[in-house]
Amino acid sequence: MAEGEGKTVLDAVESSMDPEDNGGLRLYVGEDRSNLNCRFYENKYPEVESVVMVNVRNIADMGAYVSLLEYDNIEGMILLSELSRRRIRSIHKLIRVNRNEVVMVLRVDKEKGYIDLSKRRVSPEDVAACEDRFNKAKAVHGVLRHLAERRKFYLEDLYEKIGWPLYRKFGHAYDAFKLAISEDKNSGDPFADLEIDDDLKEELKTYILRRLAPQPIKIRSDIEVSCFTYEGIDAIRDALFAGMALGSEQNPIRIKLIAPPIYVLSTTTLEKEVGIGLLNSAIDAIKEKITAKGGKIDVKMAPKAVSVKEETELQDMMERLAMENEEVDGDAPEDE
Repeated sequence: MAEGEGKTVLDAVESSMDPEDNGGLRLYVGEDRSNLNCRFYENKYPEVESVVMVNVRNIADMGAYVSLLEYDNIEGMILLSELSRRRIRSIHKLIRVNRNEVVMVLRVDKEKGYIDLSKRRVSPEDVAACEDRFNKAKAVHGVLRHLAERRKFYLEDLYEKIGWPLYRKFGHAYDAFKLAISEDKNSGDPFADLEIDDDLKEELKTYILRRLAPQPIKIRSDIEVSCFTYEGIDAIRDALFAGMALGSEQNPIRIKLIAPPIYVLSTTTLEKEVGIGLLNSAIDAIKEKITAKGGKIDVKMAPKAVSVKEETELQDMMERLAMENEEVDGDAPEDE
């Protein structure tokens, strides 16, 4: 079969699938999965002076070639002079291939496809804001891409019907997704105005619930509490109980002894800032109690969200200390 003839057959098959039968969404019959490619946002190119996330593809004499991850991997360049405010001794120490970077858009030539970028003009606040926006947009992209893959739709069609209208209405489609699975019944249905079939809406909500439902976060703080006055141990116990008392049924505060005088405070929460605030309040309560009894508290690790690795290391250390104590307790007395 000739190349032109094959394309004609494929076009005929695709045109036979009326988009109106699928709520205006085209069905894809190819095998190369090109229907799953699409930018995150409605604009094809970023605005000048906006901050974007890129992945470094290649380092050359003039600078670094990158892919704009939010704009369907279109190519841009971080100019050598825009890599750092300081004198560049080695470009490879400033930027590495395959690493994601937050950069500012300097120039966009839509006709020639040139996008010039800067790394040195990005502030720490810009980095934090861009990373937050990118992670949310990536989550939205994952949900829509899943639907496109399951239904054999063009991903760009789903963005036109779902993603971009939600970006326009809510500022970020991720906020609409979170609202859709919220237990607040007074917030309304963020998908009510979307021009898609009800069964697609339900599938969208079901997958959002599975993908974006909040996961419990463990917040931990290490403290050292000591008291060498007459009340000693009783004062420490009362102070720790005062901290634990601030916990709730939803966010209980647990305290474990690592090795005197070091203790671990922890809580599990769906909102990181709430958990950190709760442990800080517990530390304040412990401090008030223990200092009133002539003791003191030293915060060895401020409250923070901890990873599985950190928790595993803590558990290993506690088990090792427990084993050492058992060995000491089990030592036979020396012969007199």
